Amino acid sequence: MLEMSRDEFEELVAEALDRIPPELTRLMDNVAIFVEDEPDPAGEHGTNLLGLYEGIPLTERGDWYAGVLPDRITVYRNPILRICETYEHVVEEVEVTVVHEVAHHFGIGDAWLHEHGYG
Repeated sequence: MLEMSRDEFEELVAEALDRIPPELTRLMDNVAIFVEDEPDPAGEHGTNLLGLYEGIPLTERGDWYAGVLPDRITVYRNPILRICETYEHVVEEVEVTVVHEVAHHFGIGDAWLHEHGYG
């Protein structure tokens, strides 16, 4: 497995977020971004999960949406490091993962994301 400090990995996540066009990031609402080392091994994807969006997509929010906890986007460090052989590959995989999970916040589904290279 490729070695990378948590601080360095978190910086890559921040840089990937910075590359999202400002007109889109301004639309992001009530969402928090986290980095965790590992996903829940009892979860649907086990320890292979690279990222996870938990929340109510913007496209599904209505007048009732108020006073709820922020949506949560989590990027998992160790699974990404396990599948990457180079630093450059980690940078690419982090960016794809961040865009994929942010897209879920906007209501974009997996089929479209996979079709456009963000799967």
